[in-house]
Amino acid sequence: MLDIFQKTLLKDFNFEGIGLHNGEKSKVTVKPSKGNSGIVFKRTDLNKDNIIQADFTNVHTAKLCTTLINSSGTKISTVEHLMAAFYFTGIDNAIVEINNSEIPIMDGSAKDFVKLIKEAGLKNLKEKRSFLKIIKPLDLVDGEKRISIEPSDFGMEVDFKLEYKNELIGNQRNNVKFYHEDIVDIYSSRTFCLFEDIEKIKANGLAKGGSLDNALVVKGNQVLNKDGMRNSKEFVNHKILDLAGDFLLSGHRILGKIKCVQGGHYLSNIFLKKLIKNDTCFVKSSFNNIKIIKKDYENSVQKLAVSA
Repeated sequence: MLDIFQKTLLKDFNFEGIGLHNGEKSKVTVKPSKGNSGIVFKRTDLNKDNIIQADFTNVHTAKLCTTLINSSGTKISTVEHLMAAFYFTGIDNAIVEINNSEIPIMDGSAKDFVKLIKEAGLKNLKEKRSFLKIIKPLDLVDGEKRISIEPSDFGMEVDFKLEYKNELIGNQRNNVKFYHEDIVDIYSSRTFCLFEDIEKIKANGLAKGGSLDNALVVKGNQVLNKDGMRNSKEFVNHKILDLAGDFLLSGHRILGKIKCVQGGHYLSNIFLKKLIKNDTCFVKSSFNNIKIIKKDYENSVQKLAVSA
C-alpha cells in the first residue's frame, strides 16, 4: 500500500552517542520540518555555512560510511543508518541538528532511531510525495560488484547477495519487499567487520569509536559479540539497511526492484548518479488516489490502478 502524502515528525526527539569513525561524542536533536524540504542536517557547532542537504549529489566520500558535504566544505558523516530509519518509518522531511561532524553510531543498527521516531510520532503533511517509478531496467557493474534496478509497481524491493571468503559470513542472500514485509530484522541488524581488518581500518584514521557495543565482529568462524547474532542473516540484512538509507538520498521514494551483489555505499551512490542521469529509465510522479501514472518502455503513457 502506497502512502501518497509526505510525513514529518509530530515533535522533536534527542539522542547522543559516540561517532564510529571520529570517536567523538555528539548530541543530536531531530525536529519536524515543512513539506518538500527533505532531510536537512545542521551543524550547530558552526556559526555559518552549517546546512547540508541530504542529497546523493552531496556525497563527499562513501568509504565505510556515507559522508555528505555542502558547497562550503562542511561535512556530516555516517548518515546512512538515520536515513534508513527515516525511510523505514516514512519520514520525508526533518531537520537534524548536531554539534559534531558525525552521527552517533548507537548500537550499529537503525533500531534506536526507529524507536525514537515512533515515540515522537508522525505527522501527515498536505504535500504529496514524489515517487521515482522505474519503467526501464538499468544496471551497473564495477568489478565483482553489481547492481541493477527494474520496474515494480508496488514499492521498493531489494534482492541483495553478499559473498565473503570468511566461512561464517559466506554467501548470504535476502530478498525484501519493503512495502508489505516485517522489516524488524533489517533495521535491527548491525554494522560488521572482520577482526583481522580492524587494525587496517584504524590505521586509516577510521573506527576510532568502534567496539563490540556498536559493531558485529567476526573472527574465523565465530562472532566475538557476547550475545551473538540478532538474526540468521544479520550481515546481508545490514547491507540492505545501508542501501535503503543511501537510496533515500535520491530525494524520492523509489518504485523498483533492486538487485545487488557485493554492494556498499560507493556502489549505491554511483548507481544513483547513473540512474538519475538516465531519465528514460524512470518517471517522477505524485500519485492521485489509486491511480499511478506509468510509462511503458516506448514512453507512451497509461494509467495503472493499484492499492494506494
